[in-house]
Amino acid sequence: MRCAIVHYHELALKGRNRDYFEDRLVHNIQLALSDLGVRQVENLRSRIRVILPSEANYEIIRQRLSRVCGIANFSLADSVPLDLANPNFEALSAAIIEELRTKSYSTFRVTAKRADKRLPLTSTDAERIVGAAIHEQTGKAVRLKDPDITVYLEMLSRDVYFSVEKIPGPGGMPVGVSGKVACLISGGIDSPVASYRMIKRGCRALFVHFSGRPLVSRDSEDKVRDLVQTLTAYLHKSRLYVIPFGEIQREIVLNTPAPFRVVLYRRMMLRITEELARREQCWGLVTGDSLGQVASQTPENLSVVEEAAGLPILRPLIGMDKLEITDDAKRIGTYETSIEPDQDCCKLFTPPHPSTKTRLEELLHVERALDIPRLVKQGVEKAELSEFIFPA
Repeated sequence: MRCAIVHYHELALKGRNRDYFEDRLVHNIQLALSDLGVRQVENLRSRIRVILPSEANYEIIRQRLSRVCGIANFSLADSVPLDLANPNFEALSAAIIEELRTKSYSTFRVTAKRADKRLPLTSTDAERIVGAAIHEQTGKAVRLKDPDITVYLEMLSRDVYFSVEKIPGPGGMPVGVSGKVACLISGGIDSPVASYRMIKRGCRALFVHFSGRPLVSRDSEDKVRDLVQTLTAYLHKSRLYVIPFGEIQREIVLNTPAPFRVVLYRRMMLRITEELARREQCWGLVTGDSLGQVASQTPENLSVVEEAAGLPILRPLIGMDKLEITDDAKRIGTYETSIEPDQDCCKLFTPPHPSTKTRLEELLHVERALDIPRLVKQGVEKAELSEFIFPA
């Protein structure tokens, strides 16, 4: 029988709430594999077993499971029956040796885990017996540190599963256990990574994008839709609001001093996003801010921008540098889309010398020239909603 054996780390520490977190992870695995003929996903306490149909495309299953938040690692494994009273590792060793014939290696090791302590043989006993059989039959050398290949054994109550690879998952928490947040997403590198980091902590994400339309093309919107589709592979279902922001920006430009424009744009974006977030029952707003990266992300400007919102502002990237953020973007699959050129609304009407140490009292005085409730209402009413599902 071919299975995926799934491991998790953080969920095992949840005490009396552990069942809730494990059930959510099982549910999310079922969603991720729902169109691939997978019918059995079983919680075996400390690991999850996914029984795979014989016709399953293992490469697609591998890709899907590697995006399920909450999974620390998993293996695509074969099983051999195990007799608790009289465990015999001959059939297991023979099956492993047959599997290894397709691999190229000079050294190996065997790593076993015994889930059922009723087994008379310990994990060390199993490693020694199977390792000796592989060495005798293949002539390959055992190396406990940095071997060419590692054989993994999972000894459960009635079966022992073996595999030659452990595939990392995202880790973190299952999506859905931490409520919903509204993520401000641009076409750049940072905001998709910030969104992903909250998804990985178990949040459902509502995406909100501010387009420079009608003053610019839809290029940034097309990019953001591609980015949201990529992130939906971790979420399974998501919603995106696109806000035509160009006219609002023009009104800010006509009525306020140039140095304050960037901060005023950000405050207006937060107000509009918060209105949508409350309608969608979100508990927080997520931004891609990284301390000191641009003019709007100085300590003073971050504080002034945040004052405009009533919901908590979450900044998962605040202490990360650009190289760290870029590495994350490459790993989750958003980088190549993010670096495509577009017409970002944040680049419209940007002053040559923006204020970097804005004082709240001064900004509130400047904002009196704007009809803020009307502009917020305008942004919300013109919001365009798209929905995304994975797998489609």
